[in-house]
Amino acid sequence: MARLVRHEEMGPYEIPEGTELPVWICGCGLSKNKPFCDGTHQKCRDEMQGETYNYGGTNAAGPSGAPRVVLPK
Repeated sequence: MARLVRHEEMGPYEIPEGTELPVWICGCGLSKNKPFCDGTHQKCRDEMQGETYNYGGTNAAGPSGAPRVVLPK
């Protein structure tokens, strides 16, 4: 069964306490290194508020490399 998962964050979450270095957790859902941020959120910097975007087969492994598509409301 296919699911559309909405990620509204456009950047990572910092987990600073209890670690030697800050740990960044993916908030955009596009990282190929989940749950950790790999910087892929930079692809969504120009997204418009209220629009829904499909990153071409994005799944638990990350974006497939296909172009971004704005889905109709």
